[in-house]
Amino acid sequence: MKKQSTMSISNIQLRNKAIFKQAVRNSFTMAYRGLLKVRRTPEQLFDVTFQPIIFTLMFTYIFGGAIAGNVQNYLPIIIPGILVQTVITTSIVTGTQLREDMDKGVFDRFKSLPIARIAPLAGALLADTIRYTIATVLTFSMGFILGYRPEGGLGAVIIAGLLVIACSWAISWIFAFFGVIARSASSVQGISMLVLFPLTFLSNAFVPADTMPNWLQWFVNINPISHLVTAVRDLTNSGVLGWDLAISLIGAAIIVAVFAPITVRAYMRRA
Repeated sequence: MKKQSTMSISNIQLRNKAIFKQAVRNSFTMAYRGLLKVRRTPEQLFDVTFQPIIFTLMFTYIFGGAIAGNVQNYLPIIIPGILVQTVITTSIVTGTQLREDMDKGVFDRFKSLPIARIAPLAGALLADTIRYTIATVLTFSMGFILGYRPEGGLGAVIIAGLLVIACSWAISWIFAFFGVIARSASSVQGISMLVLFPLTFLSNAFVPADTMPNWLQWFVNINPISHLVTAVRDLTNSGVLGWDLAISLIGAAIIVAVFAPITVRAYMRRA
């Protein structure tokens, strides 16, 4: 009896392991599908290619002289801010494209395939990390062209880029949740912009917090975007792994812990 029970538990473990492997394999296949969509419609990358270039040039030459005295002194301030603002904003696309696929019936067709039900959602989230990487590389490249030389070194720049990509991936779970529960892609984009734009612009991304009114500084100082921007600045400009880095990682982990389960649950109900 005990031997049969042990064999039964072993069989369950093997089955669960096989299911997990299939889900991972299917998720990467769906991620590859997302990349194929980008190759066929390259205009999907306009936001992560043109936005870093336009925003970097615009903010640098408009605010550089007024805030830092000249462009060169402003670059260590604005490049980390533009990086966070651009990549975080890019995460909105996760929710809008998810909603568009659901509206077009693409996910309904996936139901008839012998794949893990969670794979289309997981694949979309994985594929979008490529978009975050492109935006990160272009932002740092534009800064370098304009004369930005991070004193933290290449290693610190890479860590800063990975930090922003990881936090953006975590935030994309929020917008994926909106994409599952919203009625249309336009409503997902509207809700996401309403949430994200105040957070990015009411932060220290573009101007120092001490230049703002006292009643606004308290919000800027507790804004999670401000902590992420400060962490990136500390890394790129001085190579320091500060407390803001820990806050950013903890915040990203909390977002995933909260929104990943409810997003998956809401998705599974509709899938």
